[in-house]
Amino acid sequence: MSDANRVRVSLIAPIFNEYENLPELIDKVEAVISAQPLDWEFICVDDGSRDGSDQLLRALAATRAWLRPLFLRRNYGQSTAMQAGFDAARGEVLVTIDGDLQNDPADIPRLLAMLDERPEVDIISGWRRHRQDKTLTRKLPSMIANRLISRVTGVRLHDYGCSLKLYRREAVRFVKVYGELHRFIPALAHEFGAKVIEAEVHHLPRTKGVSKYGIDRTVRVLLDMIWVKFMLRFLHRPLHAFGGIGAAMFFPGLLILAYLAGLKLFSGADIGARPLLQMGMMLTLMGANFIGMGILGELLTRIWHEPGGKAQYHFREPAPPGRSEP
Repeated sequence: MSDANRVRVSLIAPIFNEYENLPELIDKVEAVISAQPLDWEFICVDDGSRDGSDQLLRALAATRAWLRPLFLRRNYGQSTAMQAGFDAARGEVLVTIDGDLQNDPADIPRLLAMLDERPEVDIISGWRRHRQDKTLTRKLPSMIANRLISRVTGVRLHDYGCSLKLYRREAVRFVKVYGELHRFIPALAHEFGAKVIEAEVHHLPRTKGVSKYGIDRTVRVLLDMIWVKFMLRFLHRPLHAFGGIGAAMFFPGLLILAYLAGLKLFSGADIGARPLLQMGMMLTLMGANFIGMGILGELLTRIWHEPGGKAQYHFREPAPPGRSEP
């Protein structure tokens, strides 16, 4: 992207069936950001809305040069919509915000100032300390999930689910989000060396439209957390994960079979009907399968990284003379 096409800030909002909230959202964003001395754009990614949000976005964009609507062919989910926004953004700083007016755009200038004051920081994650949601169905499951995610990923945040976050472009350059991974972006970016802090932000009650969140999403988030943990710890060494499990099965199974073989050879004992024989065979075969899966994973990792594949590492600063970033 040429420097002429760059802007200072790109706001990104996934939109799904938010017809009633869109005009007020865009008016609030315009009132807050247009008062700042910076070039900006507002990317609204319509995620297959069925309530006319797409048509309304087209109408609003016709009179606002800074409003850039994107239209996905179907409802892919919040993570994919957010990734589409990241891919289209031209800003040096990317700001994500919900389309339901529960994030307050008035917080954005303060967070931008924080980012400018701390050049070592790559991501500022919003913390809805005084959250305006139902305790039993939203706040309690979120609190439990946040503690688990913080413990599993090692990136301690009070509120992974807050959509209001600021990212330096370089911090998310190599991060791809799908499924429900949008809430894990700070942890995924941290794996590439990003420094993450959090700041308190306002949270407003939903007054229009219908929430798309339910208790079932908490279950999906927890399942994604398992994948994130595996990816952060074992992505580059799958044999350590599968091989460890396989070894814990294979060698005990082998010892059991050796013990039974000794009984058969030296004492003539009948071992054919023993449950221990079945257990030894099962453990040995399952262990061998897990070790084989680990070896296959290592081969796939080599294919992924070697000629033309995904870079194994990235430079924080430009590569030294005579070398290039892989």
